[in-house]
Amino acid sequence: METLQKNTLKEIGQFVAEDFRTAAIFSKYKIDFCCQGHRTVEEACIKKGIDSTVLIDELNAVLDSKGGETIDYKAWPIDLLAEYIEKKHHRYVEEKIPVLRQFLEKLCKVHGERHPELFKINELFTVSSGELASHMKKEELILFPFIKKMVKAQLDNDVVQSPQFGTVENPIAMMMEEHDNEGARFREIDELTNNYSPPADACNTYKVTYAMLEEFEKDLHLHIHLENNILFPKAIKLERQFG
Repeated sequence: METLQKNTLKEIGQFVAEDFRTAAIFSKYKIDFCCQGHRTVEEACIKKGIDSTVLIDELNAVLDSKGGETIDYKAWPIDLLAEYIEKKHHRYVEEKIPVLRQFLEKLCKVHGERHPELFKINELFTVSSGELASHMKKEELILFPFIKKMVKAQLDNDVVQSPQFGTVENPIAMMMEEHDNEGARFREIDELTNNYSPPADACNTYKVTYAMLEEFEKDLHLHIHLENNILFPKAIKLERQFG
């Protein structure tokens, strides 16, 4: 009973940071583990009307199982993690956005009359694509270079000059707010697409577009999780070590 209570008071982001396989359980119950990973399991269960003991049992089953390799991102140096996020997740977003925008425009023209929700989906994704492009540039040009500078200074036993933005917590707060905005946008897209389920009259392009949107959202969830729950807290902790 004590272990159960302890786990219900544990933050969702902690579970996922320790073993990313638990993300599938949270996704199953529509619990946001990336943008809102700071909530406890108990808080999320109360909001969703879920029995916390059932959820904890499922999480423990995953954690106790040996199958499925999981990458221990928490063990990575944070400069490597920042580089990985940029090379894997930022490049993925840049590659998929033009394809998805083209497909969504086509769906609106061909199927928009029968499925008017496509216009709203297209509008949401268009806004998201612009916001994500700006967001990633800020990380690549401002936040990530400073994180790498801090790591180098620590290795060289050197000092770090205060950046123009004052403290690393300032750009991190901005990035997290933008993550929240994207999370909200994709929750709306999820609802409008009926959990990415194409309608009965969907053509192949329709089906492919919905499948790509679902994959895009999953990649974004991992992307945001790595930053919110691992990279950002470690960067704040490292900066504080410099006094």
